[in-house]
Amino acid sequence: MTFTETALKGAFIIEPKLILDERGFFASTWSQKEFADRGLGAPVVQANVSLNKRRGTLRGMHFQINPHQEVKLVRCTAGSILDVIVDLREDSPSFLQSVGVELSVSNRLMLYVPEGFAHGFQTLEDNTEIAYQISEYYHPESARGVRWDDPAFGIDWPLPVTIMSERDRNHPFLAELR
Repeated sequence: MTFTETALKGAFIIEPKLILDERGFFASTWSQKEFADRGLGAPVVQANVSLNKRRGTLRGMHFQINPHQEVKLVRCTAGSILDVIVDLREDSPSFLQSVGVELSVSNRLMLYVPEGFAHGFQTLEDNTEIAYQISEYYHPESARGVRWDDPAFGIDWPLPVTIMSERDRNHPFLAELR
């Protein structure tokens, strides 16, 4: 795997190395050793998948607070998304900055989302499926979210939002959380 750090310290775009032959390819999408060699901790305790039927669906911006902060490894297994993360670590030089990465079935990129980041995505195609590996179990008492359109982040979503849950639509602005 090739690890490329984003503009947000600790967040990485990961590209699997494809081993090609006449059948197609084989690639590793997870190696605890390769992650640990780069100082990236992420013991996987849960794996999730989401199917999004319509282009323009928006999910986010989600995170968990202490003591249940989580690391996520996100990849797109059908269709494509703009995957967006926001650095919520107050002591970070990239505090409140965001990065968007297109993840698709064709580019096979993954996004490593460290603890202390909000995460969300918008689908760019109908019938898009996302797979997540997560370092912490879901704890409703620690689950939080911030508004997808909070001007504090300046996220430029590529499409009009076609579908969003009421919960996501009603997340507070960051200023309301502080």
